[in-house]
Amino acid sequence: MDLEMHMDEYLPLRDVVFNTLRKAILKGDLKPGERLMEIALAEKLGVSRTPIREAIRKLELEGLVVMAPRKGAKVASITERDLNDVLEVRKGMEELAIRLACERITPEQLDELDKVEKKFLNLIDSENLTELAEVDVEFHDIIYAATNNKRLIQLLNNLREQMYRYRIEYLKDSAVRRQLAKEHKSICEALRTHDKESALRYVYVHIDNQQKAIIRSLNEEKEE
Repeated sequence: MDLEMHMDEYLPLRDVVFNTLRKAILKGDLKPGERLMEIALAEKLGVSRTPIREAIRKLELEGLVVMAPRKGAKVASITERDLNDVLEVRKGMEELAIRLACERITPEQLDELDKVEKKFLNLIDSENLTELAEVDVEFHDIIYAATNNKRLIQLLNNLREQMYRYRIEYLKDSAVRRQLAKEHKSICEALRTHDKESALRYVYVHIDNQQKAIIRSLNEEKEE
């Protein structure tokens, strides 16, 4: 388990521990079903068990951790219901983001989008899923920034963190990665010509394909 805690003078210790564990779950360093042993985590992070216990309680409220009778805390499984809830919200916000980006995106941002699209293409055969996920995030971040709407960007960033667990699942399949690269290219072209209807259509396809790929991956893992 690779856990790295970054101290923050403005945050109480329990919040630093919570952020560390939350990030590890979202990035897949702590895997679904993995038990969270208070003593082991306290030793790993160099803290007492109290902030670990408080962080686990908060993670349970977020739905990232479940308490099992007589077994203690474990990382929550990724469920189809959770995925569908997140993607319903994402679809609505992405629609608004793409409409605004089509109107407001700058030539510099379009060039940046092209660079990130090419970077993803170069990584397509890589097994470094974290790096692939980060480049995918980078692509969408440029579109969000192009909306020039701080409140929308803030909401999308919050949702992006919840999407991280699912994005790693999505990127496991190399055929899916190739399809994703094609979708990125189509979105880029639509934004460059300010073709709102095409851009919206491509984003819907992008999210629907993501949903199908993650559900397929989850079902395959259940069968193993």
